[in-house]
Amino acid sequence: MKKLVEKDNLRLMVFKSAEDLGTKVNDHLLEMYGLDKEKYTFLLPMNEIFFDDGHLKIEIKETVRGKDIFTLTDVGNYSIEYKMRGLVNHTSPNDIMMQLKDGIGACNRHAKSINIIMPLLYDGRQHRRNTRENLMCGMSLHELDMLNGVKSFITFDAHDEGVEHAIRNMEFDNFYATNTILEAFIKDSSKSSLKKLVFVAPDNGATGRRNVYLNSFNYDHIHREAGSFVKQRDYNHLVDGKYPVISHDYSGNPELDGFTAIVSDDMISSGGSMFDVIDELKKHNVKKIYIMVTYALFTKGVEKFEEYYKEGKFDGLYTTNLSYIPEEYLKYKWLHVCDCSKEVAEIIYSIHHDESISGIMKDKSKPIKMLEEKFNGSSE
Repeated sequence: MKKLVEKDNLRLMVFKSAEDLGTKVNDHLLEMYGLDKEKYTFLLPMNEIFFDDGHLKIEIKETVRGKDIFTLTDVGNYSIEYKMRGLVNHTSPNDIMMQLKDGIGACNRHAKSINIIMPLLYDGRQHRRNTRENLMCGMSLHELDMLNGVKSFITFDAHDEGVEHAIRNMEFDNFYATNTILEAFIKDSSKSSLKKLVFVAPDNGATGRRNVYLNSFNYDHIHREAGSFVKQRDYNHLVDGKYPVISHDYSGNPELDGFTAIVSDDMISSGGSMFDVIDELKKHNVKKIYIMVTYALFTKGVEKFEEYYKEGKFDGLYTTNLSYIPEEYLKYKWLHVCDCSKEVAEIIYSIHHDESISGIMKDKSKPIKMLEEKFNGSSE
């Protein structure tokens, strides 16, 4: 039985939805504190209970009095099963959000502070009102903001940072996994494939992220181009809550022979739009295509991605482990899942010790340093 760490009053409330990531974060924290991970843990023991009538509750099995609590949850994890009236259900974002609120309530105001880590922001894409609808993301943040003891809210790559205007009491910090993704990509890539790069935004909303990636490769040995796509939609029909995309129109240098294309966005949902982007880029004779997203949700599965990869239409997809990806997907050669657990652990450590987190948020020097090492080295 591992012992809870007695010093520093730090505890991790890791829900089953984020168990794999939470275990890695705990190991990194133990390493930072110089503790044996076979003997100690920061993980708070608790039970997650679903009742047959559909209700749920969180039961904390150790005191949290005077502790800094960091919750870790993944609203994108649909793999957890529970029974309601004899039927097997899978957890939805709504279930996981309710679990979080119940876990905070179970602290019963005894914790010194509660810090919510929700990498994939709940309802983050419903960030503005377009018609007669509720501002669900902002309302949910407001509800968390009003709970007793909540000090801060931490997320990664929010679709729109403006949602923080819904809160006034707790801190709101939005981090990016850009460095982690690019470090993996640069390590995997040859020097020849990096010499001519075109950075592509799949739609207008992704141009900011495209520019971050483009500027991360501001290096003398690399020729860079920028391109973007504009979606043409059919606003006369609504299908599955969305207006269908009629076409993707490319804007940028049309002469891309021999270029490696990097398509960046915050997430992939079904992947439908991304396939259109891939097909259009191939018309411009790009040599390789890589997709880089913080969240790969794969709501329609991965079969078509595998088909495109086997046909040579794209070369790889880089994403993070900040949200759930089925284990069986990891066998695909084109899927590269970048581990962000160390960054999460550094954030927790810094906040717990009242240290600045600006270095973690704003450090964009790592990709350049890696490029210098790669191009100055002798190997290809």
